[in-house]
Amino acid sequence: MVEKTSIIVEPGTPTIVITRVFGAPRRLVFEAWTRPEHLMRWWGPRDLTLSRCEVDLRPGGAWRFVLRALDGNEYGFGGEYREILPPERLVYTFRFDGAPGAEAVETLTFVEKDGKTTLTTTTLHTSVENRDAHVRSGMEEGALQTMDRLAELLDVMSRR
Repeated sequence: MVEKTSIIVEPGTPTIVITRVFGAPRRLVFEAWTRPEHLMRWWGPRDLTLSRCEVDLRPGGAWRFVLRALDGNEYGFGGEYREILPPERLVYTFRFDGAPGAEAVETLTFVEKDGKTTLTTTTLHTSVENRDAHVRSGMEEGALQTMDRLAELLDVMSRR
């Protein structure tokens, strides 16, 4: 059974909540989300390549990703890790280079039950306007593709 990704964007709130169940233990899901060698294989929509992936996984440590399109255009993202509780919780800031001043805070929870992991990502923007701009950027389709790519990688990782 293929799991579906749920994206909740409630009117009037500055949050985006994405939920997906993966057929893998949470330690693997957490590992795939935090190790560059795994992130390089799934982070971002299918038509983009993660050309730069830097992870300093510690509170106060920075992360930096650059997606490259087929036409050569690059899109940079980055932030700072605030809380790391393997394999249960991850909190970090999220910035898109194309929207300076629109930093958000993402909180990820990894809950395992019967060998499957429910990942919930809550993105808290500083305003509804910033949240709406994030949604208008194509975030929903990108998130759906990204979660599908992560599921595909986890299928491979689970078979090891």
